[in-house]
Amino acid sequence: MQNPIQRLVYTFGQRTYSQLPLIGGSAVVTATKVQPMMAQQSTRQSSSSVLATESSNKGMIILNRPKALNAINLEMVRKIYKHLKKCEKSKSLLIIKGTGDKAFCAGGDVRALVEAGPTDESKSFFREEYTTNALIGNYKIPYIAIIDGITMGGGVGLSVHGKYRVATDRTMFAMPETAIGLFPDVGGSYFLPRLQGKLGLYLGLTGYRLRGADAYYAGIATHYCDSSKIPELETALLNCPDADDVPELLENFHTQPEKPFSLQPVLKQINKNFAADSVEGILENLENDGSDWAKKTLATLCKMSPTSMKVTYRQLELGSQLSLTQCLIMEYRLAVRHLEDRADFKEGVRALLIDKDQQPRWQPAQLSEVTEEHVQWFFRKLPDTEELKLK
Repeated sequence: MQNPIQRLVYTFGQRTYSQLPLIGGSAVVTATKVQPMMAQQSTRQSSSSVLATESSNKGMIILNRPKALNAINLEMVRKIYKHLKKCEKSKSLLIIKGTGDKAFCAGGDVRALVEAGPTDESKSFFREEYTTNALIGNYKIPYIAIIDGITMGGGVGLSVHGKYRVATDRTMFAMPETAIGLFPDVGGSYFLPRLQGKLGLYLGLTGYRLRGADAYYAGIATHYCDSSKIPELETALLNCPDADDVPELLENFHTQPEKPFSLQPVLKQINKNFAADSVEGILENLENDGSDWAKKTLATLCKMSPTSMKVTYRQLELGSQLSLTQCLIMEYRLAVRHLEDRADFKEGVRALLIDKDQQPRWQPAQLSEVTEEHVQWFFRKLPDTEELKLK
C-alpha cells in the first residue's frame, strides 16, 4: 500500500486555481490529415492552458499545463465546457488528452480553494466543474479520453463519465480525497458504487492507486493501449471517416494487459470486509481479518479524516441509487459544506500541503465522535437559489 500522504503532496501541491495566466484564444488547426505530433509541438509552444483544436469534423481538447501535471482551474473548466458544447453540435467525435507523458490531469488546486474559503469563486469552481462532468456523462457524440499518466480528482471527472476511456502503461488512477478531509467528488458517488463488488468503496475510502492495466480491469477504463501507440491511435481517430467506426478502431488498438489485476488476490477480502453496514464495521472486519493486507489497509484508513470516511460511505451508499445528475447535485451540496470550517478539508490541506507536517488534527478525531447529525449536515439541501441546476 502506497503512502497516501506522499502521493497527495505530489498530486495536489500545485497552485493552479488563481495564480496562473488566464486562458487565451483557441488554437484551431484545420487539415485533411492530422498528425498528433505536430499538434503536440504547437501545444508546448502555446501559453494557453487549454487548447481547443479542430480538424475537419473532429474536435480535440488538450490540457496544456504539463509543469502542473495538467491540473485544472476555473478558467480551464470554462474553456473546456465551451468547447465541449461547440463540438457536440458541429463535430462527429471529440478527443480529450493532456500534454506531456506524466499526467492526463492530476486534479484541481485544493490549496487555493481552501485558502479562499466559501467564496463565490470557490463555489463557482465546483458548480462549473460538476456541470461539465454532467455534460460529459450525457455527451451526444463519441467522447474519447486518453488517460495517459496521472489521472486524479478533476481528471477523473473529465474522463470516467465519457463513453470511451483509454488507459496506458503510464496511467495512474486514484481518488485520494479522504486523506485531505474531502470526499470523492466529480461524480464519484455515481461511478464508484457501480464498480464490481465493494471495489469502489475500497478505492473511495483508501485512495488506493491503480495503474493502467488495473484501471482497465476495474472497469474505469474501457480500453488499454501501450503508450507508444497513442500517437498512432490519435491519428487514426482524427482521420476516422465515420464516428460509427470508433468502437472497431479502438478495439484494434486495444491490447490485453500482460499482468493480471493486481487486486485480484484480495478481491474476496475487499468484498467481505467492506460489506459492513458502517465504517466502524469495516475497521472491525479488517482487525478480525488479521492478514498483512488487512493490517496495511487498516493503517491507511486510520490516517484518513473520520468525518470524510463517514461522509464518503453515505455518499456512495446514496449514489448507488441515483442518476449521475442527481449524484452531482448531491455532491455540490457536499462541496459547499466542505468549504466551511466545520469540515476537515481546511485542516487536511494545511497538514499535507501548506505546513506539510503530515499531522492533521481531525475534528472529531475518532470515528465514534462523528455524530449522525454531523454527517447529515453535509447532505442538507441548499437554499433553492444556491442549488446546482442541471438540465
